[in-house]
Amino acid sequence: MKIIVTGGAGFIGSHVVDRYIREGHDVVVVDNLATGRVENINEEATFHKIDIRDEKLREIFRDEKPDAVNHHAAQIDVRKAVSDPAYDAGVNILGTLNLLEACRELQVKKFIYISTGGAVYGDMNRLPVTEDGVIAPISPYGITKHTVEHYLYAYRANFGLDYTVLRYPNVYGPRQDPHGEAGVVAIFSLQMLSGAQSTIFGDGSKTRDYLYVGDVVEANCLALKRGDGEIFNLGWSREVSDFEIFDAVRKAVGADVEPKYGPFRTGELMRSCLDASRARDGLGWEPRVPLDEGVRLAVEFYRKKVASGDPG
Repeated sequence: MKIIVTGGAGFIGSHVVDRYIREGHDVVVVDNLATGRVENINEEATFHKIDIRDEKLREIFRDEKPDAVNHHAAQIDVRKAVSDPAYDAGVNILGTLNLLEACRELQVKKFIYISTGGAVYGDMNRLPVTEDGVIAPISPYGITKHTVEHYLYAYRANFGLDYTVLRYPNVYGPRQDPHGEAGVVAIFSLQMLSGAQSTIFGDGSKTRDYLYVGDVVEANCLALKRGDGEIFNLGWSREVSDFEIFDAVRKAVGADVEPKYGPFRTGELMRSCLDASRARDGLGWEPRVPLDEGVRLAVEFYRKKVASGDPG
């Protein structure tokens, strides 16, 4: 199968590319390298440096003739979305529509869309939340990611484009950017390994559902042939606090440090936890890498980076 992976130079997308190639697929990476890194791109993949909003993207689809698209490219910075919602919508909605139109023209068989399991639901009163939970995003980022889910439904109804939506929790692991706004495991790891003090924004009680990148990759593989027209939460269905993450990284690093605390950040949720039972039943998926093991693997990746003099 020929698969276009948008955002294939990024943290999660590059791991998906690697797995697709190992399974014998012909993979084409589309990435503008705004946040992705060339060194993440599998040498067996075909690479096109292009923004998903670019009209020339249609030419790439015509040349490559993909069977499926895995759409990881996105504007994911919640603070950027709050400060510049038009930019956020331009990338996440108009960019995706550009892809969907290319899929319609080339009669692509399957579209795997990466959504967000935290931001689309908003602050949750009943946890873990199911896919049928109330959609009440408090950030423009959550709004744009959910909006595309409606477009996918319409493209399937009107044009026969099969899709699967994967709503991610907080994903962590090797290759995550330790200098970005998200990715607290990567951020804490690099800070502790470099001797810098880590900051927890808030009082440490804010929770998320954390999932190792290898488990996410497995869901992306299963979605190629399963889950048509469905939306799936991914996650462990467990709340993990900011302080628990700090402590897990601290133990993996072997550091004797304490965090400092900063103010809560605008647009962030206080609690998030996803019920992934539908993914178990509909995709045959379940998480396998426990938090302590996943954090250990992430820390060892950044330990090697620091030892080699690579800042991340």
